[in-house]
Amino acid sequence: MLSTQNVSLQYGKRVLFDEVNVTFKSGNCYGIIGANGAGKSTFLKILSGALEPNKGSVHLENGKRMAVLKQDHFAYDEVTVLHTVLMGHQQLWQIMQEKDAIYMKEDFTDEDGMRASELEEAFAEMDGWNAESSAASLLSGIGIPESDHYKLLKELDSNQKVRVLLAQALFGNPDVLILDEPTNDLDLHTIHWLEDFLLDFQNTVLIVSHDRHFLDTVCTHIADIDFRKINIYTGNYTFWYESSQLALRQKLNANKKAEEKIKELQAFIDRFSANASKSKQATARKKMLDKINVEEIVPSSRKYPGIIFKQARDAGKEILAVNGLSYSQNGVQLINKLSFTVNHDDKITFISKNSLATTALYQILAGEIQPDGGTIEWGQTITPSYLPNDNETYFSNEPLPLIDWLRQFSKEKDETYIRGFLGKMLFSGEETLKLSNVLSGGEKVRCMLSRMMLTEANILMLDEPTNHLDLETITALNNAMVNFPGIILFTSRDHMFTQTVANRVIELGPGGNIDKLKSFDDYMEDKELATHRQALYNV
Repeated sequence: MLSTQNVSLQYGKRVLFDEVNVTFKSGNCYGIIGANGAGKSTFLKILSGALEPNKGSVHLENGKRMAVLKQDHFAYDEVTVLHTVLMGHQQLWQIMQEKDAIYMKEDFTDEDGMRASELEEAFAEMDGWNAESSAASLLSGIGIPESDHYKLLKELDSNQKVRVLLAQALFGNPDVLILDEPTNDLDLHTIHWLEDFLLDFQNTVLIVSHDRHFLDTVCTHIADIDFRKINIYTGNYTFWYESSQLALRQKLNANKKAEEKIKELQAFIDRFSANASKSKQATARKKMLDKINVEEIVPSSRKYPGIIFKQARDAGKEILAVNGLSYSQNGVQLINKLSFTVNHDDKITFISKNSLATTALYQILAGEIQPDGGTIEWGQTITPSYLPNDNETYFSNEPLPLIDWLRQFSKEKDETYIRGFLGKMLFSGEETLKLSNVLSGGEKVRCMLSRMMLTEANILMLDEPTNHLDLETITALNNAMVNFPGIILFTSRDHMFTQTVANRVIELGPGGNIDKLKSFDDYMEDKELATHRQALYNV
């Protein structure tokens, strides 16, 4: 269906791809993974023709159509929403335009009639008569109401534009679908809709995403960019991660015999296959784990941060009590009479349709802003540590080498001690001398996590901690929070992150709040809560 032959790409002395030969088959969904800077998005651009490799070629089977999720949110500003979606099928759109132009002619000739007949035949073969209704159905499914379908794209906000461009890529049943971070700016309901769409999609899909739950749900294969090559493995992201970690442990265990290693790997495959058969993605095209060759499982060269949260002391009996908390911003009610008490072993996720509400809550708890009403009482034994959504204020002062930047937050000033925490977050050698004002978004979050580890707090507050992080750091942070013996208050759009960490859910709405001792999935799937949850926002 889609393949590359000897594709190589180099920027100066930096080689991203070296003689890459890979084939993507019809009916499969491939998750493209790799460390930050490995070239995931770049590879998608090469496949789509937006970027020419230095060497090699890309081959798409004759007569097949490729669709790509566009990243330019302003390219269609002067086009109506519905027409933007129709333009996703370029050939069909061109036929529609030419057909309309012919019928608009006042001096309609015999040649025009013959050409119109040809166009009508091609139009019918492409199911053109149902095109507008199909496009409208896609838009409605992805959360764009019918009242917006004939607006210009520039009249929509950025989140709506993302959805329209996603509908454009999905429209017309393309043979190859390329999606770069398709879940960005989508709410959970729309992500679930997209998951269901892709599970039913019968053609080839290639996806770059940092959403592990999304990759696990839709992917049949993982395409791993490593050592400047691309290797394809059967299974979803979690299977790839767990199997590569198992292979790495086996590699380090020199005493284990080869036959014992094979038996252990086969047992892992069997266990994972049994679990996968019960999951949402157990469709015919997803039942491939039984065919895995044990030799496919190899260690990855990927480095994972060493995130370990320790608490200097256990929390006492009194932890945190919030009573009647309210807060408005620019006349909009974000928090409305919120009351809750934090207990030992609580790992609470705060959710809301308005992310400003959860961010405001953390800022109030951290003492950065004052509420309109209500009280907050921290226990005397509590030492909270806070990871904000926006960390710019921590890096806006005089630029410092990272070792000095981190030292200012530590009681222990010894250089070796400080370097140890930076090293855990993969800052080593000369990287510890990098200035704090030249860091990327992901590097800043990694520095903030080093700071959190230093505090040895007994309650962690994290507002969207996975923003800007790669899959390796997200996975390491996820594991660290699961293993943390203290209390956690957090908000994350990462489904797997939230499901595996939280044991309690508190939802904030302008019309009230819900507090349930449930896992995230159980909370979201609770039909009895659906009406109550909707009422939080109908004010």
